[in-house]
Amino acid sequence: MDPRYLPVIAQKLSLSGKQVNNVYNLQAEGATVPFMARYRKEATGNLDEVVINSIVEEIAYFSDLEKRKETVVKTIDGLGKLTPELAQKIEACVNATELEDIYLPYKPKRKTRATQAIEKGLEPLAELLLLQGKEDPSIAAAAYVKGEVKDVKEALQGARDIIAERVAEHQEARTAIRNQFASSAQLVSRVLSSKKEEADAQKYRDYFEFSEELSKCPSHRMMAIRRGEKEGFLLMDINIEKATAVETLEDIFIKHSSAAAEEIKLAIADSFDRLLKPSIENEFRLNSKTAADEEAIQVFAENLRQLLLASPLGSKRVLALDPGYRTGCKLVCLDAQGNLVHTTTIYPHPPQNDWQKSVQVLQQLVKQYDIEAIGIGNGTAGRETESLARSIDFGKPVSVFQVNESGASIYSASEVAREEFPEQDITVRGAVSIGRRLLDPLSELVKIDAKSIGVGQYQHDVNQPRLKESLDRVVESCVNHVGVDLNTASKHLLMYVSGLSATLAKNIVEYRLKNGPFKSREEVKKVSLMGPKTFEQCAGFLRIREAINPLDNSAVHPEAYHVVEAMAKDLNCSVVELIGQPAIGKQINRKKYISESIGEFTIEDIIKELEKPGRDPRAPIEEFRFEDSIKSMEDVKVGMVVPGIVTNITKFGVFVDIGVKQDGLVHISQLSDSFVSDPAEVVKLQQKVTVTVTEVDLARKRIGLSMKKEKRDTKEKGERRGDRGERKGDKAEGKKETGVDDFQSKLNALKNRFK
Repeated sequence: MDPRYLPVIAQKLSLSGKQVNNVYNLQAEGATVPFMARYRKEATGNLDEVVINSIVEEIAYFSDLEKRKETVVKTIDGLGKLTPELAQKIEACVNATELEDIYLPYKPKRKTRATQAIEKGLEPLAELLLLQGKEDPSIAAAAYVKGEVKDVKEALQGARDIIAERVAEHQEARTAIRNQFASSAQLVSRVLSSKKEEADAQKYRDYFEFSEELSKCPSHRMMAIRRGEKEGFLLMDINIEKATAVETLEDIFIKHSSAAAEEIKLAIADSFDRLLKPSIENEFRLNSKTAADEEAIQVFAENLRQLLLASPLGSKRVLALDPGYRTGCKLVCLDAQGNLVHTTTIYPHPPQNDWQKSVQVLQQLVKQYDIEAIGIGNGTAGRETESLARSIDFGKPVSVFQVNESGASIYSASEVAREEFPEQDITVRGAVSIGRRLLDPLSELVKIDAKSIGVGQYQHDVNQPRLKESLDRVVESCVNHVGVDLNTASKHLLMYVSGLSATLAKNIVEYRLKNGPFKSREEVKKVSLMGPKTFEQCAGFLRIREAINPLDNSAVHPEAYHVVEAMAKDLNCSVVELIGQPAIGKQINRKKYISESIGEFTIEDIIKELEKPGRDPRAPIEEFRFEDSIKSMEDVKVGMVVPGIVTNITKFGVFVDIGVKQDGLVHISQLSDSFVSDPAEVVKLQQKVTVTVTEVDLARKRIGLSMKKEKRDTKEKGERRGDRGERKGDKAEGKKETGVDDFQSKLNALKNRFK
């Protein structure tokens, strides 16, 4: 990309020119976004990854624009129509839409009514009408009645066709209509009459006769309508007021009242209906789809980030269960590093009902392998298996966790799983995945295609390359945020470390197998294909426990080791004594160590890291327990107040697992007693919450929930009164006051429509 676009990027993102220039230069040198954000804060002005990514995306945008300009110039020049003024106009353009408007009149096109009229020799007549002189158009047109032009009427029609196309290709006209779309366009949807009564169409019934300002339409609604249109149930239009649009166009093209002006008015009306409106509408269809995609991708990305950064159990010996009924519960024992040490199957549930033997097997394995925690998949028979584990006396404390197993089946059948466990069947691989997710969600989830984890909305409808790019970036960000244990990390985890490719990740693992554990970061340089630049990018994110140099197990980059050594020397202590001693760290004179290459931001990061070196930034894990009295939807009653775990966050609400195999929906209107514009501002993925049941629809398998405190207060107050009749009245009145009936009528369609 030409650096002359950098000031445009800086202005667009409200950043300084220096920040944008430095990011541009760092990227050109091969620096990754995590590296820039963590180890080049002086250069970026302490920008975070989100802003740096925005700069990188703008650089890519202008690189593509530059390539497109080359194509446009080459095409126009080939037509012999490239003037110095036009070339300058193209060169100065900094907007892709504007560039396409400039190019449109010269763009190769299929045969149109206008080109046919030009072939008949009617272009001079169109030019004459556009001059809007005093001559009668009919008299002027008579001169063109010859050859393929049969009469004056056909001549004038052909001239108007040429004018209509010019109007549609006129840059000012397109901008004016585009502005009207932006300010007042209405999104309209209606049902196809032939499909109205079909059962599959009913999930779109809210959009059978629907209209809303396009600018106010939320992404999930836009995507619902588009899906309904794609499936053949709905028709979607984006409309503006025709009279206003035509009047605007007339102001551009009509100079004064005349007979010629009347012909131009007819051409303008035709141009709007036939050419201009459909063209700009398609543009806004694409733009609205792109905007909705971006919002949905953003929701998915944020949910994925929270899931990847979920609390790890850490290095513990784990017994993991993949629950089932007829085929039994597949059981595996893992050591503290996640290695498989034992596998078997128990059959505590129907039809075998071998409960007692299952208890004995679990007791024996917990004792034999000194198990510290039990992880149970949250799928079929998950709650029943949890009850089994919690009912057993193991003779020592053993924590029990339910583990979200979304995507575990994808992993168990994958090439990655076959490579790791070639001798085991998919059920064993699935159980191993559940156990490893408990130990370290990040390390295990990177092995699965992020789209299979199921924490987004409309993930199959959005731009798939863009979704993959965004999710890969999130995975990379999370891996580098946490850091990677160089001696235990799989190649699948290592390949997301800043600067490392899949080949280098594989080489690191192979070097480790051949030479034993790495003893220092410096030793990584011996790995095949590890060059100085790659080492610079990855070193700070690699951790080596029990390393000779304690800084190798910290986020301090090797390029700054000399600073820490100088600090220790000035304080008359060793580096080991300096680490983890906040009292000593407070004595450090920060300004003394600032240099041309090490700035204030880096010094602060070093001191913070010395206080708690190698600390996992993820929150500690907490044991959670569902309400014991409910195991299935049949046990759930309106008014119950129960604990739950947030499993998915969308723009319209939050899905919560309350332990009955069917997530309930907390609509955005039920998230808080105060107004909520974005559910992500109120809750986080995997967050433990308390919810009130507002609706149970067994037939449709839908549960409505509320997190409003006023509902819980009302319920608790009623329970304290102990008056069943009064409590029932309170609930009915509360339902009426809060509009739950109205909400629930819409809720029935939401789950299937938006999941």
